[in-house]
Amino acid sequence: MFFFSAPRAALTSRLASAASQSLRFGFIAIFSMAFIAAAPDKASAQQVTAMMQSIAEAASKSKDLSDYYRATGYKPIFADNTGRARNRRQALLRALDAAPEHGIAPYDTSLLKANMRAIKSERDLGRAEVAMATLFLDYARDMQTGQLIPSRIDGEIVRQVPYRDGVSLMDSFAKSTPAAFLKSLMPKSPEYTRLLKEKLVLEKTLGKGGWGPQVSGKALEPGQSNANVVALRDRLIAMGYLKRNASTVYDANIQKAVQLFQQRHGLSADGVAGAGTLKELNVEPEQRLALVHVALERERWMNIERGKRHIWVNITDFTAKIIDNDNVTFQTRSVVGANDSHRRTPEFSDVMEHMVINPTWNVPRSIAVREYLPLMQKNAGAAGHLRLVDSRGRTVNRANVNFNAYTSKTFPFNLKQPPSDGNALGLVKFMFPNKYNIYLHDTPSKSLFAREARAFSHGCVRLQDPFDFAYALLAKQSNDPVGLFQARLKSGVESVVGLEEQVPVHIVYRTALTVAKGGMEYRRDVYGRDAKIWSALQKQGVQLRAVGS
Repeated sequence: MFFFSAPRAALTSRLASAASQSLRFGFIAIFSMAFIAAAPDKASAQQVTAMMQSIAEAASKSKDLSDYYRATGYKPIFADNTGRARNRRQALLRALDAAPEHGIAPYDTSLLKANMRAIKSERDLGRAEVAMATLFLDYARDMQTGQLIPSRIDGEIVRQVPYRDGVSLMDSFAKSTPAAFLKSLMPKSPEYTRLLKEKLVLEKTLGKGGWGPQVSGKALEPGQSNANVVALRDRLIAMGYLKRNASTVYDANIQKAVQLFQQRHGLSADGVAGAGTLKELNVEPEQRLALVHVALERERWMNIERGKRHIWVNITDFTAKIIDNDNVTFQTRSVVGANDSHRRTPEFSDVMEHMVINPTWNVPRSIAVREYLPLMQKNAGAAGHLRLVDSRGRTVNRANVNFNAYTSKTFPFNLKQPPSDGNALGLVKFMFPNKYNIYLHDTPSKSLFAREARAFSHGCVRLQDPFDFAYALLAKQSNDPVGLFQARLKSGVESVVGLEEQVPVHIVYRTALTVAKGGMEYRRDVYGRDAKIWSALQKQGVQLRAVGS
């Protein structure tokens, strides 16, 4: 095995130790010799006190460790001469050594090794105890909930990461079988397991030299026969989309392989290798492997119970799905926020509580003052489909308003659009109340769903098939979901329908997605978020590996 990585900044706190292999085998012996010298079977009260004091001093820099050791009377769980402590040390060192297999940056154990060699007293053992505990908590957090803090990478990733309590982690580890406990820390989602397999596949691909030469040309079509078609054939074979053959013609087999490739990359599956398709075909395995690393980190951020039934909105995929027991039971195309600072769709999870049929559009203030106020300052009758409403809910006659007297900060009115076929929200919206004012809804702008890339909204998620989406949700609580919905719709009156069983909603951003039956799908980084995450992971010390024989 060897390592491949692009040039990157010098690493600081978490570079891998060059002696990690020798540490794995020699660490226990070092500990054993330390105990012979420093901790005989009948330790004196003075020696015990010295170790307790040393643990207390070393743990004082961490509230979690300080609280844990105080609660346990400063008893060591790593630095004693019992078999259980030895098992904990061995299990932790093996887990630290295997961290890169999960796309986690290597850990620097060199300081710990130096401390072990220098052990001459119980105070030294106390410091070594806390050093091991610190590594354990670092590893547990990295594996359970990720190495990065999402909001520090991009302010629009507003996901609440489920960080675990360090005291509880220490307590559970001390009471558990060490190796099994450490293994249990990783996300249990099928997606995480499949991503790990794909990571290894791509690492082996790098070890073999990649997917071969890139494909030249602006566009290739069925029936053509030239050197570029041969390169296309070879690339598709190397990537696993086409069986090995000697054809030099863009035949039906190549066309079928191109269509599958297009489907797996969110492209229009016309079987023609146009500029967009060739651009994706020429992405190298290193770049795909980087996206898999990012996807693994994102899975760790979402190491939560997602709900037996939940709604999954993938921004980069432009889809919204209802998932029941890990199976997609409904799917529709979506339109998401446009790629500008005021319109990008944020990432978060919440719970859908109700739907509103024949909704009123309460224009968000940001849109009212940024888009509509300038229009009304030029022409008071502009945007006439919107009602001007004062703070007491009364409709205001525009003819009596001098819009030029107001700025974006002083504008005192609200704008509302009554229920109608032309309402910006369409005929139904699906609510999971949140401070970001994001929800799913219908739209009168149906033509956008035919686009390959669909980032056009102000941030909310528009659905191509909102009625069918509503029927699927209502089927859990009604024998006639269509009749229930249509009766409310035909009334023309705004109506709220609560969900008897509220449904978790996860708005996510995944550019690397696994296929349950095998293989991968990739999407474009529409907002550039995954590029930021990968850059941050590299600074943390994550490296791309190439596995060779």
